[in-house]
Amino acid sequence: MPELFIRQAHTLGLPMARQIAQDWIAQAQADWGMTCDFRPGLLEDEVLFSRTGAKGSLLVRADSFELRAQLGFLFGSFQAQIEAQIRANLQALLDQHSGQA
Repeated sequence: MPELFIRQAHTLGLPMARQIAQDWIAQAQADWGMTCDFRPGLLEDEVLFSRTGAKGSLLVRADSFELRAQLGFLFGSFQAQIEAQIRANLQALLDQHSGQA
């Protein structure tokens, strides 16, 4: 199974990272049909996501986001495009919220 690993550093702190994660969840559900399960923690949160052909997790930390995903056979051939789109969407959310920190 093809795998994605994306790590995006930030300096926004955990409360703002949690807000960004909630926006990411809404986007993943609306745009990609993902089912998401948000699991809050003391120092980091975890978002488990899945849909037919893809599943993974997003770790939400005070200083970074870390996304790991496994892609099914059909999505595997689009791995580079999917990774680029996820990176762009996450960066757009970070840019949107960076003025609020």
